[in-house]
Amino acid sequence: MKGNKFGTAPVFFTAISTILGAILFLRFGYAVGHIGFWGVVFIILLGHLVTIPTSFAISELATNKRVEGGGEYFIISRSFGLNIGATIGITLFVSQAISVAFYVIAFTEAFEFVFNYALSEFNFVLPRQVISIPAMVLLSFLILKKGANLGVKALYVVVAILFVSLALFFIGDTGSATENTNLFNFKITNGADFFVVFAIIFPAFTGMTAGVGLSGELKKPSKSIPLGTLLATFSGMIIYLFVIYKLTISVNSTDLTEHQLIMSKIAWGGVVVIPLGLAASTISSALGSIMVAPRTLQALALDKAFPSPRINRWLGSTRKKDAEPINASIITIIIAFVFVALGDINAVASIISMFFMVTYGALCLISFLNHFGASPSYRPSFKSKWVLSLVGFLTSVWVMFKISTPYALLAFLLIALIYIYLSYVHKERNGFASIFTNAIFQLNRNLQVFLQNREHQIRSRDWRPSAICISKHSFQRDKAFYLLRWISHRYGFGTYLHHIEGFYSKTMVARAQNELEQLIEKLKTDENHIFIDTIISPSNTSAIAQAIQLPGISGMENNMVIFEYNKENPTNLKDIIENFSLVASGNFDICILGSSHRVINYSQGIHVWIKNTDIENSNLLILLSFIIQGHPDWRKSEIKVFDICIEEEPEEVQKNMKELVKKGRIPITDKNIEIIKQEPTVSPKKLINEKSKNAGLVLIGMRQEMIKHQKEEVFEGYDDIGTTLFVFSSGQKEIK
Repeated sequence: MKGNKFGTAPVFFTAISTILGAILFLRFGYAVGHIGFWGVVFIILLGHLVTIPTSFAISELATNKRVEGGGEYFIISRSFGLNIGATIGITLFVSQAISVAFYVIAFTEAFEFVFNYALSEFNFVLPRQVISIPAMVLLSFLILKKGANLGVKALYVVVAILFVSLALFFIGDTGSATENTNLFNFKITNGADFFVVFAIIFPAFTGMTAGVGLSGELKKPSKSIPLGTLLATFSGMIIYLFVIYKLTISVNSTDLTEHQLIMSKIAWGGVVVIPLGLAASTISSALGSIMVAPRTLQALALDKAFPSPRINRWLGSTRKKDAEPINASIITIIIAFVFVALGDINAVASIISMFFMVTYGALCLISFLNHFGASPSYRPSFKSKWVLSLVGFLTSVWVMFKISTPYALLAFLLIALIYIYLSYVHKERNGFASIFTNAIFQLNRNLQVFLQNREHQIRSRDWRPSAICISKHSFQRDKAFYLLRWISHRYGFGTYLHHIEGFYSKTMVARAQNELEQLIEKLKTDENHIFIDTIISPSNTSAIAQAIQLPGISGMENNMVIFEYNKENPTNLKDIIENFSLVASGNFDICILGSSHRVINYSQGIHVWIKNTDIENSNLLILLSFIIQGHPDWRKSEIKVFDICIEEEPEEVQKNMKELVKKGRIPITDKNIEIIKQEPTVSPKKLINEKSKNAGLVLIGMRQEMIKHQKEEVFEGYDDIGTTLFVFSSGQKEIK
């Protein structure tokens, strides 16, 4: 078979034959007998809180863009990225391959009369492998010889047998189990075992996406997948409800729990038709799985999911005459044979359910994120509702843990290990896929609008710095970036603007883009929470005027501007002073960083100097020292406060300072608060040089009048200390 030639029917038949499979014939009677009619109804409804949203999600996703080979894996990998997609894809393939064995073993139950005969006549327990291994051999031969084309033709036959057996079941004798057929008189029994029974019959609901794996073989996947999947899902749910009603009114609870093939006692000609229906349903499910699993594996190989190029080429190859994934089929058959030979895969069946649940949850999450992300490229012709997708995702995760917490944790652990390995092998694939980027964009947009609407409440109640730093010397000095990184690490927000002097033009834009990429690479660290950008402007004044009008990227307006100059060669200090009034007119707090060539010694701590002439800066100085100390660079440092006061006030100043620190819960001990009496013969600059010459960072207050009248003198005379931060507060900050 070359090319795509299947229509909707194979999708529907593959899904419905799996939905109406072994669990329906072998376990529904036990479920009804154990927890009653309404108990099983609630199980069916709960199970379909996963399957219906997943069916809608996959139908929606399939109509947005062409679904190529790999079905569910293709959708997940193209939405979440190849590493996450391959992680889920590998577990999905293993589940599909083991499912082949699961259905073949269930197929042997159709020959219960053979095993009973051997036991009664010869007192010999005949192993199930007597039937399952030959069946697996025959199934493998047919798939390897004829491929999916034969599998689809066989599906028509087995589904026909399946529906005939169900029809004969419904017209069968209702027996004398009960005369009460009133639904409202049915009861829930053994309610405490609800989730135990749920775990037993839930795998019956997991067949609705079985046909999606044929996506690469379909003429029109965007039409066939939604129609076939949704039709199978709703048809299966309706048939389930009729089956449990028929069981309830036909047989008493004791017989329902004790006889595995109780349906054979109800159906017309049940001794023959029910085992035949069971055989048809299980073999069709096995056919569906053995057609789908190799295509998932082939798609993984074509995406180079495995570390060896040779393995990827071998698994990704197809047979020339019919384009069958022959090598992937061989691997699938080998895995299935191993578990068929083991015979009992109850524990593995639970893991299978977990991985299928992960797949369903991922599909629902993809649909939800696409709705939330609102990308213009997401235009499916079939539309679901984001609420439905979210319910499907949350229910999938919840049900996993309700079925079995240990198996759920084991499944997540295996997935995590596979993802770590794939991320190590394929480092080049790291990063967010577009679906995450769109969702983050929408979340950020909504948060910014939310914060803007409440900005006044936030500003008046809880001040935090939202700083913007403007510098032309980004490639020569990085102390300003470090300061912004300290401020924005935990408590604040930071925007770093690299000023490129010149007029806006195509050439300058290209230069800005190139320098931005260099800066991002240069300043990229794990602890960097700063937004970096460039600004093209012909002068410092115009650049500053533009920058201070920019909206804050955090959602709150910028309230602090940071400038930087070189203490040893302060060539740009004059520009900063000339634009001080411009920035201050916007009620910004202003920080001017004097960068020193000396290496910052973090262990020597942060020194804060408060002078009686600029007491309005005191609270901002203390708050900034606390915020900066929150960065890991300063984790072993201490904050020391020096308060220069007039001779008459030392006791009162010390008392007020200690109360302020205690009330504000600032981590400054009493021994690190030093009150210094102002002496006319000793200048504050001399005191600062003496006491803070070894400090890692020194914070000093400044006033606008000082900048206006003294200009550069304000910043001169601090030669003995290292990097210094001069701070101007636009208004007294409250330390609560």
